[in-house]
Amino acid sequence: MPAERFTAFSPRALSFLRALKRNNDREWFRERKDHYERLLRSPMTGLVERLADDMRQFAPHLVADPKTAIYRIYRDTRFSDDKTPLKTNIAASFPTRGLPKHQGAGLYLEVAPGWVWIGGGMYAPDTSQLLAVREHIAANHRRLRAIVESPAFTKTVGELHGDQLQRTPRGFAADHPAAVYLRYRQFLAGREFPAAFATSRRFYAGVLDVFKQVAPLTTFLNEPLLSDQRGAPVR
Repeated sequence: MPAERFTAFSPRALSFLRALKRNNDREWFRERKDHYERLLRSPMTGLVERLADDMRQFAPHLVADPKTAIYRIYRDTRFSDDKTPLKTNIAASFPTRGLPKHQGAGLYLEVAPGWVWIGGGMYAPDTSQLLAVREHIAANHRRLRAIVESPAFTKTVGELHGDQLQRTPRGFAADHPAAVYLRYRQFLAGREFPAAFATSRRFYAGVLDVFKQVAPLTTFLNEPLLSDQRGAPVR
């Protein structure tokens, strides 16, 4: 009999995350790692596998692979003042096919003790990537507006957000029609839900609803970066 397709996390998964937040140490986790695998890691694997099928229809440029999508539970504390060893959420990312890891725009979801966040975009482009994206926006701002100002996008995730400059960046006219978007240093879109949403029968449909609206933004943002990789714009 085939395995049941993922629909939602169990309430016990959220209980585990809350307990982990109260008991963030390796020994506590080591004694309960089987609970983490059963309640969180395994369902997240099922979620990513189901998304791998569905995303082919609307985001074939993004990679959905449980082996690489799901974040490790252990934190890298080498350069952090926070030395707690474990993350208190479970998360997965869906990066750009054809670009180096952690580059370009992608999709992301996170289940934490206090919230669920679903969305994506471009989080930390380097200087050359940001310039390429801004030039792309300047030349194609009507297409960007058609994505992020559409009724479906604004109803589902609201407005584009992220860190911004106070003024239009150097090299672009202050009165450029896309000045409001050229000031962005990050390009993020998503929606936060209560933590209990992760246990709802609507959870998987909610993930799809958000991803379907944000995926065209990732396509747009990735076009100049993929053009640099391949020598021709990708549409």
